[in-house]
Amino acid sequence: MSGPAPRRILLDCDPGHDDAMAILLAAASPAVEFVAITTVAGNQTLEKTTLNARRVCSVAGIDDVPIAAGCDRPLVREPMQADDIHGESGLDGVDWPEPTVGLDPRHAVDVIAEAAIEGDGPLTIVAVGPLTNVATALARHPGIRERIDRISIMGGAIGLGNWSPSAEFNIIEDPEAAAAVLASGLPITLVPLEVTHRALATPAVLARIEALRGPVSDMSVALMRFFAETYERVFGFAAPAVHDPCAVAAVIDPTLVTTRHVNVEVDLESTLSLGRTVCDIHGITGRAPNADVGVDLDVDRFWDLMVQALATYSVARPEVPTP
Repeated sequence: MSGPAPRRILLDCDPGHDDAMAILLAAASPAVEFVAITTVAGNQTLEKTTLNARRVCSVAGIDDVPIAAGCDRPLVREPMQADDIHGESGLDGVDWPEPTVGLDPRHAVDVIAEAAIEGDGPLTIVAVGPLTNVATALARHPGIRERIDRISIMGGAIGLGNWSPSAEFNIIEDPEAAAAVLASGLPITLVPLEVTHRALATPAVLARIEALRGPVSDMSVALMRFFAETYERVFGFAAPAVHDPCAVAAVIDPTLVTTRHVNVEVDLESTLSLGRTVCDIHGITGRAPNADVGVDLDVDRFWDLMVQALATYSVARPEVPTP
């Protein structure tokens, strides 16, 4: 008896160190059919995030997943970049070769719509950057809603933010887009900082990845070590939080992320809390739930999944003879 068909997923991202890990996880999982990568301005400019997606896919040999560039700025606000976390390139820490994977000429918004309409089966969107592309696709192509199974979002926080005291970067970068997606009526999984701050790339985790002995594991360790330096300097973390693959993992194995079905609204007006995801965990407002919000992560099984995915790329390096 055959198992369930792989879920068709499209990854909308802004690479980004943790976005790179999300790409690698999605491409390696037999539980998903990876139909496209779309890029958006966020951690860095659109030009840089798109180049970074091509770089990661080139090193990993992911040459059968189209990469399309999307929106280069938020819907209504001025763009920001997370240079202090991801560096000038958006993916510092690796001496990148020239990418061999090309760029799809279509706009990301059109790729999202076409992937939803033309595919055999519904589409799951995994959005791990600002939600500009997704909100624009839903506005321009409203008919795709019936073809979207779920949107798994890395973004927001129940409590403390990471870009402002109360807002997480992906949401505050384009809060209007986030509000539109959350109001879409589609099934949504929101994977907030409370979940992703448990997915720490500790020295023990990096040792497991390094032991895989291959170009992709080498790239991953180099990226995580750079990420570790900036996370310690900016946030005081002993190890970096690898946010974005958590939203992919929640699609591959929903039991990894414990969720609560609650109402989530985005603050669009406050000068103090702009971009905050106001999660009504206790149902105080009486507003209808619109998202399954992550509250916990099975950390050990998450890293098992991630390391197993990276192992699929590994090619043993020849032993270097000792003198």
